[in-house]
Amino acid sequence: MYAVIETGGKQVRVSEGSVIYVEKLDVEAGSSYTFDKVLMVGGDSLQIGNPYVANVTVDATVEKQGKQKKIIVFKMKAKKKYRRKNGHRQPYTKLTINKINA
Repeated sequence: MYAVIETGGKQVRVSEGSVIYVEKLDVEAGSSYTFDKVLMVGGDSLQIGNPYVANVTVDATVEKQGKQKKIIVFKMKAKKKYRRKNGHRQPYTKLTINKINA
C-alpha cells in the first residue's frame, strides 16, 4: 500500500517504513506527526481525492531536524565590477512513515 501526500508545496509518494526528507516542519525530534492532506491511496484498490481523500491519514515519526549541504549563490554582471557571493542551507525534517490509515 502506498499514498501520495502533500507537504511543503510538494507531493511525496510514501509507503509504510519509508524514510522521507521534507521541508522543515515545526515539530520536535522523536515526536509523531500526522498528514491529513492525502491526495491518493494505492494498493489493492485506487482512491483518488478531489482534492484530498476523505478519512485517510498518514502517521509518521520525526527522526531529526537538520540543514542540507551549503550551496553557493554567485551573482555577477560582466564588465561592471558587480559580484555577490552568498551561501544557503535549506532546513529539512527527516521522517519515517509508520502507518497509512485508509
